Amino acid sequence: MESLFSRDEKKQYQLEQINDLVEKNGGLVRTSEIEALGVDYRRVLHFVEEGYLIRVKSGYYTTKYFECTEDQWIQKLFGEDGILTMESALFMYGYLKDRPYKWSIAINKNTSKSRFNIDYPIVEPFYTEPEVLEIGVTETDFAGAKMKIYTKERLICDVLKYQEKMDREDFKKGVWGYIMDEKKDVVKLMEYAKERKVLKKVQNMVGVWL
Repeated sequence: MESLFSRDEKKQYQLEQINDLVEKNGGLVRTSEIEALGVDYRRVLHFVEEGYLIRVKSGYYTTKYFECTEDQWIQKLFGEDGILTMESALFMYGYLKDRPYKWSIAINKNTSKSRFNIDYPIVEPFYTEPEVLEIGVTETDFAGAKMKIYTKERLICDVLKYQEKMDREDFKKGVWGYIMDEKKDVVKLMEYAKERKVLKKVQNMVGVWL
């Protein structure tokens, strides 16, 4: 039986369906959602090769990749279970003036490592034990939505704990920013310092200024 549509017409129809789905989902669509439209995986690969679709990461695609800001992509990719930490959180709290070139995201250590196989934005995962991950978590307004972030006190404890992973100047600015913060909670800081096993470091490096 002869098809009602030519190959090019069918291709255009499928692309319009995918684009509508991407728009509806706010810029990101899963492979399974594309296949649910009747587009098989080989066709998806062809669309990527031809430049109609862009692979954001394994199993996720977009047709509007460069129309999203970095913040929006971070929120879309990691907003459900990721937590802003280290330099990213220091920047959000105003302790660092310059936006870091990479995004520091705390994540459950059991999450798939392939989630971070992305070229843009640049993300540094901090794989964390589940029982430690949710200690000192709050939320902040981020890219028009909400994103988890560590409280200032939990953050500074982690900054001290992972000092060797940080740029020296960022470390100093971050710690000093907290010391000068009139809204800091010293009692909470000491509580988190015990839990994060950095009590002596907090007392020696921060305590003298409090």
